[in-house]
Amino acid sequence: MHAASFALLRARRTRLLYAIVPLVVVLAGCGGRDSGTKNFAGPQDLPQGSEPVSLDASSFIRRIDNPYWPLLPGSRWVYSETDTDGSTQRVEVTVQAQTKKILGIGATVVHDVVTEDGRVTEDTYDWYGQDERGNVWYLGEDTKEYEEGKPASTEGSWEAGVDGEHPGIVMPAHPRQGMAYRQEYLKGEAEDRARILSVDERAEVPYGSFAHAVKTAETTPLEPDVLEHKYYAKGVGVVLTVAKGGGREELLSFRRGR
Repeated sequence: MHAASFALLRARRTRLLYAIVPLVVVLAGCGGRDSGTKNFAGPQDLPQGSEPVSLDASSFIRRIDNPYWPLLPGSRWVYSETDTDGSTQRVEVTVQAQTKKILGIGATVVHDVVTEDGRVTEDTYDWYGQDERGNVWYLGEDTKEYEEGKPASTEGSWEAGVDGEHPGIVMPAHPRQGMAYRQEYLKGEAEDRARILSVDERAEVPYGSFAHAVKTAETTPLEPDVLEHKYYAKGVGVVLTVAKGGGREELLSFRRGR
């Protein structure tokens, strides 16, 4: 669940796969012919850049219960987001009961609504899936930005498997310092990346104080000056995002679904 500038925060707001069963395969090589396959077997084998991936739908489970990104139906997060210009927005994120079929996977649907002074400025549906090892994949989004109450842009929308659009990782099953991975890929439109900086951070927000949080650095080559540090707390998910230049998003309330 993020978007571009405070960017990564909104429209795209927002692996260790062991070799016993090849749940996910990266198609090696950059050309039109596959030169081989590579299993996700370690921290350096996560999807990178524009590498295509093939997901085995039978290896995905119905519930997303990764401790650092639990997306149980009915869960609801409310954030206060302050942009670099000082404006404040309210961000409400809710996990829906319905699913959407993507690449044969029953993807969990997450509704993300951004308002400013009571008016909707962005309305997004994000799609996620979790494989049986616990890795959470980002499978796409349908996003609309509004101006004066009317839809103004759908830029940033994408769906894995459509027109060269590839899924990425949102949270590894077992996050470790130094892990790096792409979160999504649509050339020239959505190329978010993440690196885990620490798994033992502390974060304080209006909702509470959290220890042993996972801290990531999230960037995009499309906007080299954009940098966000995100803090993921066990059992909750994202509690704090701090953007380069002063933008900040803090968790105000959280209700866990079932």
